[in-house]
Amino acid sequence: MTAGRLTTAVPLLLVGMLAAVTFWLDRLVQTSGSGPWTVTRHDPDYIVDKLSGVRMDGAGTASYTLSAEKMMHYPDDDSTLLTAPRLVSYGGSAKVPMTVTASEAVISSNGEHVYFQDDVRVTRAAHAGAGELVMRTTFLHVVPDRHIARTDRMILIADGATTVSAVGLEMNSETRVIKLLSSVRGTYDVSSTPRDGR
Repeated sequence: MTAGRLTTAVPLLLVGMLAAVTFWLDRLVQTSGSGPWTVTRHDPDYIVDKLSGVRMDGAGTASYTLSAEKMMHYPDDDSTLLTAPRLVSYGGSAKVPMTVTASEAVISSNGEHVYFQDDVRVTRAAHAGAGELVMRTTFLHVVPDRHIARTDRMILIADGATTVSAVGLEMNSETRVIKLLSSVRGTYDVSSTPRDGR
């Protein structure tokens, strides 16, 4: 190859290599899925302040309400983060409200699961001779449409004069059945019990 042809070929070769690298980088960036080179950012695509919503059942009555100080939706996994959430479930024939509050909560992409975390408080309203029941834990998984809540963490339950601690809980707000899973301990404060007017 003569010097003239070599001088002409080198720039063309460099341009071709540059085009190939550019094409490869473009394909890499536009690949939406898997692969060791894919980087997905977890940034919200919209933010809502002072959220409030109601879920109705088949009869047109409120099944549960959900409110929060702030809602942020993340498109990469279609999850939703709530700040200061408050869920009130009206399950069961007695329609006894069960309220769940926490520092924050994450709602799954299909909306079927809510994960409350940090300073979680569950309050069952007093009803039919039963006093108010309060539960505290650090994490609670709630399935609102099935009226189910569960945790594998330590939980403290206060019901009048009775205080119970346990590790792990499964609860159905519709049937009002609470199942404690392990390490159950309880105390009863006799001094807080009324003594027939004395």
